[in-house]
Order: sequence, then C-alpha cells, then structure tokens
Amino acid sequence: MTLIAVLSGDGIGPEVTAQARRVLEAVDAGLQFEEAPVGGAAYLETGLPLPPQTLDLAKRADAVLFGAVGDPKFDALARAFRPEAAILGLRKELGLFANLRPAKLFPGLEDASTLKREVAEAIDLIIVRELTGDVYFGEKGQRRTEDGRRQGYDVMSYGEDEVRRIARIGFETARTRGGKLCSVDKANVLETSQLWRDVVNEVAGDYPDVALSHLYVDNAAMQLVRDPGQFDVIVTGNLFGDILSDQASMCAGSIGMLPSAALNGDGKGMYEPIHGSAPDIAGRGKANPCAAILSAAMLLRHSLARGEDAGRVEQAVARVLADGARTPDLGGELSTEAMGDRVVNALG
Repeated sequence: MTLIAVLSGDGIGPEVTAQARRVLEAVDAGLQFEEAPVGGAAYLETGLPLPPQTLDLAKRADAVLFGAVGDPKFDALARAFRPEAAILGLRKELGLFANLRPAKLFPGLEDASTLKREVAEAIDLIIVRELTGDVYFGEKGQRRTEDGRRQGYDVMSYGEDEVRRIARIGFETARTRGGKLCSVDKANVLETSQLWRDVVNEVAGDYPDVALSHLYVDNAAMQLVRDPGQFDVIVTGNLFGDILSDQASMCAGSIGMLPSAALNGDGKGMYEPIHGSAPDIAGRGKANPCAAILSAAMLLRHSLARGEDAGRVEQAVARVLADGARTPDLGGELSTEAMGDRVVNALG
C-alpha cells in the first residue's frame, strides 16, 4: 500500500490540495490518503502547529502532499506556535534538506508574465535550494546592547557537509537537463558564502560533464529578469533560494503555477505549491490549483518513481492552458474546482 499524507493547512491550502488529490486519484485509484491538521488549523484544534499525530503520519507516509500555512491572525503568537513553525519542523524531522523549485513558462502564458514575450518564453529552469541550514535554523533572538538599544540577530552558517550534499543534488539535477549549474552566493561579503563557493568548486571535480558558473545573489536576481533563459539549474542557500524562487515564479507568469519538492535524498519528500496560504481569497474558489497539481506530479516522479505518470499530469496541465483555461490570477474566470475538472478530464 502506498500511503500519501495530506496536510492541507490554512487559507487556500485545502482548496488547491483537494484538486491535487483528485488528479492523483485519477492517475491511480489504488493510492491511499490520510489527512491530518497542520499550521494554524492545527493550532486552533490542538494548540500546536505540528501536533505529534501529524508528524507521525508524515513519518509513516511514502510522501507528503502539503497545502499551505499561515494567517496574519496568528502573528502575535510566540514564534514556536505560529503556523510557519510546522514547515520548519517537518523539514527538520523528515530530513528534507533539498528543495527543487522548477520555473517554466507554459505555452499560452507568455502574456501573463511581466517580462517581454521573447524573454519570458525562454524560462525553463530549476532552483535547487538548501532547506535545513542558513539563518532560518541558526541561533536567533533579541537582546539589549550596552547602551540599551534593542538588537535582533540571526546567525547564518553552513557546515561543509551541508553544502556538499546540496551541491551534489544540483549537479545531479543538471546532468538530467541541460548540463549547466549556476551556484549563487554572496562570497564577496559573507564568509558563509565563501565556504559555500569553495565546497561547490570541490564537488565540481566529480562532475566534469556539468558546466559550473558562479553569481553573486544580487547579480543573479538581476539576471533572472534580464535573461532568465540563460539558466538551467541554480543551486543556492536557504535564504537566497527563498527569494529567487518567488522572483522566478512571477517571471513565469504567476506564483500560482510553481510547484516544489522538498527531498531527503532517499525518496522521502514533501510536495507543495510555493504560493502560500493567501487568506484574502480563501474559500472563494479563486485560487489556481495548478501549482499544487504540478507538485503532485513531482510526488509521482521523485517519491513513487513514476516518471511516466508525472509526465502525463504535466502534459494535462499544459494542454488545458494551451486551450485557454485560466483562473483569475491568469486573467480568467475559472474557479479552483473548474480548473481541477479541466485537468482531470485532460488526463482521461
């Protein structure tokens, strides 16, 4: 039995996850699904954003289909009780250190991008983001200086082993695509980034068939807008990857189109759209489910080793978009469920 943990979360999470689940069921009626609360919904139910029973399900499952978490109404809570703590907890407990975030402009969406058509239509890249290090997991807090001023601090650090394992994911990913890897850092300012660059260069010796380049993060951000077609695979740290992947999403037309996979290197994965919970449109049927559906395709490919079925799902999404199906974020009027209907029908 193949068990998929469904952690829908907050905001539009349940709406888009429901459509992703429908697609998975259309591909394989034998998959087993089990749901559990996470994020703000879990806090309201149990007092914790990541209850023990939810974590247990995630550990037992073959893969995790995740929706989204977060809502401004929880911002006053202590950090450990905020919905976002659930994501960090799952990454840590499941050992999910590698985040794959593809950004591709689907035919027919050229005018949805804020870039010129000839620039936007060349976008087809993957950002490989390290997930369990950097300032997100470093020592942090607030303190008083000697003169009484309040000061916040977040420690950025990486061990060479952490850099080496994510670099290998980057090189291996590039091998399956165009054979180009761009490592993004800030080595001209940060010692953490200097170590990052040194280790990536060391790992490159094992991949002579992959062309390696380096960019500082500020230049990389500019190049993503100027000429995104130059990129094949980008590997970078947690903070820089978080920012660049959201930027890449808008280059590709809409943040509602970008999926992601968080992997542990041994087949375990958590799959989620990158768009967040969008509480302002929750429950209104306006959310684009394509990112969640494409995340389900990544689940099939990376955790279940079913690349052919993953391709079927991706082709179905491409087909309905080429036929003009559009949710409000893409300038159309289709509801979340109606877009799900189109994809499921295209699979048939």
